[in-house]
Amino acid sequence: MLTRREYLKATAGAATLTLNPGWLSAQQDAVITRPIPATGERLPVIGCGSSGVNFGRLSREGNVERLSEALRTMFEAGGTVFDTSPSYGGGTVEAVAGEAIRELGFEDRIFWATKLNAAGPGESVADPAEARAQAETSFEPLGEQRIDLSQVEGLADMATQFHILRELKDEGRLRYIGATSTSVAQYEALEVYMRNEPLDFIGLEYSVDNRSAEDRILRVAQDRGIAVMAYAPFGRRRLFLRVRGREVPEWAAEFGVRTWAQFFLKFAASHPAVTAVTPSTSDPEHMLDNMAAARGRLPDDAERARMIEMVDALPGA
Repeated sequence: MLTRREYLKATAGAATLTLNPGWLSAQQDAVITRPIPATGERLPVIGCGSSGVNFGRLSREGNVERLSEALRTMFEAGGTVFDTSPSYGGGTVEAVAGEAIRELGFEDRIFWATKLNAAGPGESVADPAEARAQAETSFEPLGEQRIDLSQVEGLADMATQFHILRELKDEGRLRYIGATSTSVAQYEALEVYMRNEPLDFIGLEYSVDNRSAEDRILRVAQDRGIAVMAYAPFGRRRLFLRVRGREVPEWAAEFGVRTWAQFFLKFAASHPAVTAVTPSTSDPEHMLDNMAAARGRLPDDAERARMIEMVDALPGA
């Protein structure tokens, strides 16, 4: 079984990541996709998030070159989904990532997923004018009049903010709309919105050691035909700490896993309600490792149970 370092060197060809276009091209047909229930449009099961500390730092520095390298890796490995927010990186991520995508010429290939959060943390009401202004800023990075997805972040003032998203969708400027929550305490409210509002997507945290959404939320998503974007598949790095010094189990190779990152990503992606998993990274080598989890096959129910049993037995639960 290859270690993560050995695997990355083998696939990247060098420590500084020189992509092999022929190898990547040969993998395109093998990328696993899932349909968005509302339309049947298919998305690769692995994408990229931008909430990480390093992504924010590079964006604040205006380091378009470094982010371009990471995003190019995702695209050339078959990915399209990019999840962001106006608040990430102190408000810099959308603009810098958009510049990188334009320079790459991938505006037509990106699935741009952003958020609306003008209510702000701890506030219960958003100023409608401020919320509309923030929504407009998310159209600017790609220079487009229509973007793919916007979700109300943290269910903040859904009455105001989701209404604005519905208007933008009715105008044909948003293709999909939804809501996110990373708090178990909000799941009851989230379920109410899922049952009563026209949500195309929800976003939530889901990992092999954080399965709190399974019993109700993911089941409702399947029943109601709502797509799910899964965040924090590494448990915000908690899972890497728990497996430090341990080798990936040999039986995981049966479903194409060579590294711990792929182990965790394939678990999250294998839940039938999950449409796409968006681990945050600005590192091209980690991106290539992540995207490998979108190839081959996903673990079946018995294999998922074995993965859970193994992780639950680790220290640090």
